[in-house]
Amino acid sequence: MSLTDILNSRYSVRAFKQDAVDPAVLQEVFTAAQKSPSNCNVQPWKTYVVSGAKKDELKNQLVSVVMKQQTPEPEFNWKVAYQGIHRERQFGSAAALYNAMGIEREDKMKRNMAMLRNWAFFDAPHVAFFTMDKYLDIMGAVDVGIYAQTLTLLLKERGIDSCMQGALGQFPQPVKEFLNIPDEKGILFGMSFGYADDSADANKCRTDRADLDDAVAFIS
Repeated sequence: MSLTDILNSRYSVRAFKQDAVDPAVLQEVFTAAQKSPSNCNVQPWKTYVVSGAKKDELKNQLVSVVMKQQTPEPEFNWKVAYQGIHRERQFGSAAALYNAMGIEREDKMKRNMAMLRNWAFFDAPHVAFFTMDKYLDIMGAVDVGIYAQTLTLLLKERGIDSCMQGALGQFPQPVKEFLNIPDEKGILFGMSFGYADDSADANKCRTDRADLDDAVAFIS
């Protein structure tokens, strides 16, 4: 499969089969991802991959915290309020997902339950938490983003699906305690991954992309 084919076929999967990925394949993918570029080769990422019973235990803890309606306490700035075209795209993405799931705009309960599935990792067999030293700020975040993109493409090359989730950085404390993550490191975001459940309505959702002229300026 070419990189173009991977990009054209990949989407954010929000329902997974229970089948775990072969540990040898995980080692292969995460080893290859170490080739990701980073500013001055600092390689700021530290990734925690959780599977099996430990993943289920962490899921239960996170869902319990979120259901108590506690205020999110992200370690990095996730408080950006989208404006203009960015807000339109945000709303369009949500509308596409809920329409695929048959959830009406007025059905707040079903929407909240669909949102809660973020912290249940969409029933994926694996979840990754991307961390970095907090002092690195935006420079580190750029590098971790590049690394995470590399990972998701390497996974898809092997038929493994994923969903990047900013939501997994909103309640860092129970995750850090569970995984013994040092205080100086912050959880930036996470990624649920495994094999897509093609029968799930959520996985029928697709989003569009901006026209090239809106995204790129060619100057010569």
